[in-house]
Amino acid sequence: MEANPINSHRLLVRLLFAMALLLPVVCLSAGGSTTELHPIVVIPGSGGNQLEARLTVDYKPSSLLCALAGPRQGARRGGWFRLWFNPSVLVPPFTRCFAERMTLYYHADLDDYRNAAGVETRVPHFGSTRSLLYLDPHLKHITEYMAPLVDSLERLGYVDGQNLFGAPYDFRYGLAADGRPCKIGTQYLRNLKELIEAASAGNGGKPVILLSHSLGGLFALQLLGRSSISWRRTYVKHLVALSAPWAGTVQEMLTFASGYTLGIPVVDPLLVRGEQRSSESNLWLLPSPKVFGERPLVVTANRSYSAQDMVEFLADIGFEEGVRPYRTRILPMVAEGLPEAGVPVTCVVGGGVETPERLVYGAGGFDVQPEVEYGDGDGTVNRVSLLALEKAQEEVKVIRLEGISHTAILKDKMALKEIVAEISNINSIFTKSLAF
Repeated sequence: MEANPINSHRLLVRLLFAMALLLPVVCLSAGGSTTELHPIVVIPGSGGNQLEARLTVDYKPSSLLCALAGPRQGARRGGWFRLWFNPSVLVPPFTRCFAERMTLYYHADLDDYRNAAGVETRVPHFGSTRSLLYLDPHLKHITEYMAPLVDSLERLGYVDGQNLFGAPYDFRYGLAADGRPCKIGTQYLRNLKELIEAASAGNGGKPVILLSHSLGGLFALQLLGRSSISWRRTYVKHLVALSAPWAGTVQEMLTFASGYTLGIPVVDPLLVRGEQRSSESNLWLLPSPKVFGERPLVVTANRSYSAQDMVEFLADIGFEEGVRPYRTRILPMVAEGLPEAGVPVTCVVGGGVETPERLVYGAGGFDVQPEVEYGDGDGTVNRVSLLALEKAQEEVKVIRLEGISHTAILKDKMALKEIVAEISNINSIFTKSLAF
């Protein structure tokens, strides 16, 4: 049978593309092995991994529907089920059940956050990238998260569980200033630190590359800043931060004031607003007063609010219970600026995408979605926040990708090429040092 020239051309293109992907491995692996690769620990962003829950006898549902709702009704029998992401959250009657199970509560006597009574949660597959690929493995096409990025790393020679590891976490919880109780967030930093040490030990003592997305970059930076210089130099080679909101986002002020549904029209933002306000990590992501300064970010008929007016803003939107934890736990952590990484950092950021810069509220108040004025950023994080680390520290390299959004950075072919090239470059520096 005569060969089809179109198919032959496509085959040639695929072969060349495969060779291009393999080239860094060949260059890095002079000894014919990928064991020279630095291990990678991947730290996802907010909402970027699966979260499971089970309900105990202490769970007090708000309705009969919530009492019965759960995968195959297993929730009410104490079985574990996927809390995030579950497509039932998009169905209005179940949105309320989802919100009450996701809600955190700040306990003033503990000065810390806890789950709702009767709701236990866990993060599956810590140490693996398995739970980072898709938010729901049964809905791969619509819940894809890090699958394209992990696939690109595997083409470079990385293998999950050998030199590639995932560090998922309960993204509702955050961190607090030194001296404040923070049970869940502090335990996560311990787990992350142990994973990094184990990854290094299992790969000939080579220091680890931390590869983070969004909020994961803040956790990585806090871990570095809270660790000794000797530990950092021993165990961490480089931090590659994708779309990191170093100084928070104006988008978070919209979330707290009016609720945010990612533009999904069937979900009432007011149904999820309370749950979103309860998130400790969301409080952490409010705009930093040091970086955003005195510029008006929220404007109403009566007054305007800058990042330096956050306490008044939280009170005026009707979230008085958020004032104390923000003032005592968050503000001291961000007011003095970002902690020193102590290792080389590469920030890969999107830009040129309309990003909320100012929120203007009319007569309807905060229960109505505002008019949004846009500025530069990646669609979620403002440019000034994406570049905050570059302005604050040395040894920071920034790779700007125009037209790439906050989440597209994990899927866009050009973005993935840049990320893989940077990972390859970090590894090649190590190889050259061995040669000399």
